[in-house]
Amino acid sequence: MAAERSNPKQTALWWIAGALIVLYALFPVAWIVSLSLRSPSDIAQNRFLPGGVTWANYENILVGGAQDLFLSALRNSIGIVLIATLIAVVLSTFAAYAIARLDFPGKRIILTTALAVAIFPVISIVTPLFNLWRTIGLYDTWPGLIIPYLSLTVPISIWTMSAFFRQIPWDLELAAQVDGATTWQAFRKVIVPLAAPGVFTTAILAFFIAWNDFVYGISLTASEAARPVPAALAFFTGASQFEMPTGPIAAAAVIVTIPVVVLVLVFQRRIVSGLTQGAVKG
Repeated sequence: MAAERSNPKQTALWWIAGALIVLYALFPVAWIVSLSLRSPSDIAQNRFLPGGVTWANYENILVGGAQDLFLSALRNSIGIVLIATLIAVVLSTFAAYAIARLDFPGKRIILTTALAVAIFPVISIVTPLFNLWRTIGLYDTWPGLIIPYLSLTVPISIWTMSAFFRQIPWDLELAAQVDGATTWQAFRKVIVPLAAPGVFTTAILAFFIAWNDFVYGISLTASEAARPVPAALAFFTGASQFEMPTGPIAAAAVIVTIPVVVLVLVFQRRIVSGLTQGAVKG
């Protein structure tokens, strides 16, 4: 065992394989960053490195002609996604606790239904949802996007949280109740703190799912009142009808990716800890 661990050749192969995987994963990101720093004429050259670095694309979406379109969409995305994530985490926490702690008929059906909803193709329900939202007045509103986002985030959140609750020793909850705590107090002060890594991981996953949605955003909005960033990118225009807005779109994509990258870098230990702890028991 010790000889295998100290084998220089094997270690070198692992490092090379890891480097190749990292390069493969980061190449699309590097390509988008490169596109965002080019002028329209430089983009047509179809090369990886820009001939000359320009910040015109970022100026266009932050202080230029695309400012209103992009900044309003960015505000919408931040507000809608944060609200949807908070609601999804709260609902999934209570639902997962009931599924993991209580024994009642239909528990497996609920989990199966949640999984079916999570993998259900979104495009198949957009048209009836579009007609319903226009009828009841939710079209092109924040609630009109928050509610569909919950259909994307709550099912996967329930599955993630239930795995955490199942591995928590329930003797701790019983001990808290013996000491005089109510069921709610035991849940709030004992169970939830122990499941904090799972709650945090669930929140990050729900945030990513809602943040990257395009189908609902493009189909259930008609103006800047509620249109999120992924949908707003489809409305970018070039300097003329013959020019593709590749540079501004790439710059907007880089800015939108920054919050995701920051969250992963800052909380990577909690995310990895949450995912690995949740995988201990199924």
